[in-house]
Formats: sequence, structure tokens, C-alpha cells
Amino acid sequence: MERSASFPYSSAMWTLTAVFAVRVAGQAVQHWRPLPFLPPFEGWQGSDTPYAVLLLLQLLILGLMARTSWRVSRRVAVPSRRLARWLAWLGGIYMAGSLLRIAIGLAVPTAPAWFSAWISAGFHVALAAFVLVAARYHLQPAGRMPPEARP
Repeated sequence: MERSASFPYSSAMWTLTAVFAVRVAGQAVQHWRPLPFLPPFEGWQGSDTPYAVLLLLQLLILGLMARTSWRVSRRVAVPSRRLARWLAWLGGIYMAGSLLRIAIGLAVPTAPAWFSAWISAGFHVALAAFVLVAARYHLQPAGRMPPEARP
């Protein structure tokens, strides 16, 4: 069976979706049924956002990631250069900000705690990577897509 042109993108996107799902599940476990071998709940929290609001946002993001991954893996998502440019800018800024946050946390010992919230910082890198993979997917020519997925 021949792999489609979308296979590397969908594989990366599903992997990053699973990584983010582990973060959401890990934090939920530590909130409701803490396990001693996982970091404490506070270690998962990178902001003062109430957990109910954060969980809702995380579930919405997770749903969007799963839907996007599914559309790419099923070759339903039609590549769009315009969307690719928008996602590349958004993902690039998001990745730069996420890496800058980590760098400040490492370089400035007196930086506020938000800069050294390593779990949330790492997962923001994963989310930014997802956006960049989606951007790269949308750069491929529509001609490489199966006829039923072309505009």
C-alpha cells in the first residue's frame, strides 16, 4: 500500500496531539486523583487561570488538533498556500515566544515562576510545533492530493 503525501504530516500531527493529550490527562489526574510518581498539580499549571477554564480550553484545543489530524490523515484537508502562510507566521511567533520563555527561565534565576513552569512551557512548544507542521502540510501542491480531495 502506497503512503500518501500527507502521511508524514498526519503522523507528526497525531503524535503531537497524543503528547498534548498526555499533558491534559496528567494534569486532570493530579487534580482529582493525585499519583505520587507524577509532578504535583501545581507543577502542571503555568498560569493563574482557574482549572475549570483551563481544562475547557485544553479540551477545545485537543478536539481541534484531533479534527485537524484526522482531516490530514484522511486527505480531506485541501492544501492552501494562504492558510500555510498564516499558520507559519502564527506558529513561528508562538514557537519563538515559547522558546524565549524557556530561555528566560533558564538564564534569569529571579524571573517570575511562569518562566520556569517547565511542564506547561514544554507543551507550548509541542502546540507550536503542531501549528508549524500544519503550515508545512498546507504548502504541498494540491496536485499531490487525490482527485476527491482537490478543490
